[in-house]
Amino acid sequence: MHEKSPVINVKKRERLGTRYCDRIRKAGGLPAIVYGHGEQPVPVYVPEARDTVRKITAGEKVFRMSLEGGFSEQVVLIKELQFDYLGTNIVHADFARVDLNERVRAKVPVHLIGEAVGLKQVGAILMHPTSEVEVECRVADLPDFVEVRIDELDVGHAITVAEIKLPGTDMKMLTDKHWMVAQIVIQQEIKVGEETAAVAGPAEPEVITAKKPAEGEEGAAAAPGAKGAAPAAGAKGAAPAAGAKGAAPAAGAKPAAGGEKKK
Repeated sequence: MHEKSPVINVKKRERLGTRYCDRIRKAGGLPAIVYGHGEQPVPVYVPEARDTVRKITAGEKVFRMSLEGGFSEQVVLIKELQFDYLGTNIVHADFARVDLNERVRAKVPVHLIGEAVGLKQVGAILMHPTSEVEVECRVADLPDFVEVRIDELDVGHAITVAEIKLPGTDMKMLTDKHWMVAQIVIQQEIKVGEETAAVAGPAEPEVITAKKPAEGEEGAAAAPGAKGAAPAAGAKGAAPAAGAKGAAPAAGAKPAAGGEKKK
């Protein structure tokens, strides 16, 4: 299957370190390392990396690698990719030497095939939360991707990993079978603004002339001049308003100046 795998021509890195890796990238190359099968790791780089990066991005996992002035053509598998701080550009690649007959674990992309019937409804959108799955199989049988047909997928239904059919009988699915691969949902639009204000109704006018009771105060006195206002709760014999006829003097108050003394 992988006799027609893409070929990568690499060169050995004579110097290591971040500074020299940056120089390789600025020149259009890709720093990498090759290891595995009991051999010493070899730091290498791909001089013209654009085509290789494009193949990796498209889902290629297995390559035939040839080192200039070094080892002969070897079959390698991508084990890890490092991206820049934005997560968009590949800045380093790890390749592992493999044999076509050995079993390996690798992640392969999931391609959704067909047009879901549920997408014909107004506001329907397709969710694709799981875009790749991990499988175990022989290197020779490792697929570039797995296909999932979604023609009969309707609103409110979903396709899980358990429903994916692997192309080989000896392949094993390692990803959790309950993970969701595709689902059709209805997008709801929430309107705010004037309509929301209309639903809520006009606000009740606030009386700003009345004195509000202090928060937490029990039996706060009613506003001055309020008709039929009751005395404050718990107040014993609340004194009538100042100047009221027959008002009793305050307890312990001295007689007013010039008043007659009792004989």
